[in-house]
Amino acid sequence: MIALCVGLALFLGIHLTQALAPQWRAAQIAKRGANGWKLAYTAVSLVGFGLIVWGFSLARLNTVELWPRIPGMNHLAALLTLIAFILVAAFHVPRNHIRATLKHPMTLGVKTWAFAHLIANNTLADLVLFGSFLLWSIVVFRAARRRNEPAPPAGTAAGTALTVVAGAAAWAVMAFWLHGLWLGYRPLG
Repeated sequence: MIALCVGLALFLGIHLTQALAPQWRAAQIAKRGANGWKLAYTAVSLVGFGLIVWGFSLARLNTVELWPRIPGMNHLAALLTLIAFILVAAFHVPRNHIRATLKHPMTLGVKTWAFAHLIANNTLADLVLFGSFLLWSIVVFRAARRRNEPAPPAGTAAGTALTVVAGAAAWAVMAFWLHGLWLGYRPLG
């Protein structure tokens, strides 16, 4: 559990700098240059992510169940993660109505993904991992809404269609193949 917590602190901490410590972040960019900051940011993120994956795999070996599983939640979680993948795709695909309307679909996608995993899982490791990402996404979303950023470009039907197709395809690959390969559990069989 320690590796998981350290990984979460590193990964989510560096991803909180823009929301909670913008002056410190700006000072680091001024000190290191944009490329130096990106290199440090990436290094901390990768180390944190590696510790999260390793720590979660270790924490799952000593399962501490916090509540009984609720029937049907896996199906609801599958639907919510589909939505989450489409929201994340909306951040990356240019000129789609989802991003134009929501402005911060990546953060909303992480929030949806984390919530979906919390309702479908019942262990301490799940609560620590997905609860941390849920809290992070709430903080980042609120901070992003307060910043005075230009509106995203207007969406097009083609951009929106591509967003939905890309998100659904990525979800299907994860749900039916990668999740089982990577984590040893196939959520949809």
